[in-house]
Amino acid sequence: MSNALRVAKGPFGRVALLDMDRPLVRHAHPHCHVLLKVEGADTQFSVRDRIVPLRDDSAVLINAWEPHAYAHYPGQPATIILALYIEPTWLQSFRPNWRASGGPDFFADSVGGTTPKITRLTRELAEAMVQEPGNAATHELLLADLMIAVIERFTPWQEMLPSLRLRALGSGVDPRIRRAVDLIRLSPGEVTDMDSLARDAGLSRAHFFRLFETTLNVSPRVYLNVVRLEQAVLSIVDGKESFHCISERLGFSAPAHFSRFFHDHAGSTPTAFRAASGLTSRNFETPR
Repeated sequence: MSNALRVAKGPFGRVALLDMDRPLVRHAHPHCHVLLKVEGADTQFSVRDRIVPLRDDSAVLINAWEPHAYAHYPGQPATIILALYIEPTWLQSFRPNWRASGGPDFFADSVGGTTPKITRLTRELAEAMVQEPGNAATHELLLADLMIAVIERFTPWQEMLPSLRLRALGSGVDPRIRRAVDLIRLSPGEVTDMDSLARDAGLSRAHFFRLFETTLNVSPRVYLNVVRLEQAVLSIVDGKESFHCISERLGFSAPAHFSRFFHDHAGSTPTAFRAASGLTSRNFETPR
């Protein structure tokens, strides 16, 4: 069964070391997302409608809000994957225009050949997370070196401009779509019916779906699942709320349904994810 071996969370976003032997459903993340093989079998992901390889010499590169899935084939051996979910504001601290990593075109291609330096840093970060799970400072330094190497390798970063889509979302979004987005973000557990969401936005179902996906690059259902997953991750890592309470708050009819959803989207059971993050996430808590 696929599970998280280690999870680190901080101002950079999060890093998960995943032992994967089952597929993930089509989903998205609000982050710059990079997948790197650590050990095990060569494998593959579906990014939009294209199958791309994840091997010792390749990386899978996924833009923010870009739909993708883990395309693990029946009988295929497991693969340990280093999954990076990186916040644009953290990358901006290295280069101002790296905030463009939150846009839809940061990576021009969804796969690229790695360098020996990227391979070495991937292994060093994975080993540090396993051997020194409480050493948050080392993890972040290694991650910074790795992301700099990845961006310099796979993006025309010197030419990057802030995303027009992101700037449009700041002011020019259709107010009906903004209303739907606000409903999802404020109370994802109360949004269970896309038809009702379309009516609340004052649009027909077809027009609502078309306008929503044109604006945000994902369907309303995928957007809802992204918000549910990100809120679940925060609550699971925080460790203060039971899985039953998280499940109920996010609109699942039973904890088993929540557990299945989380495993299908994050590649780990909630229990294993909490255990994997417990040794690292506390290092980033805001002092009270």
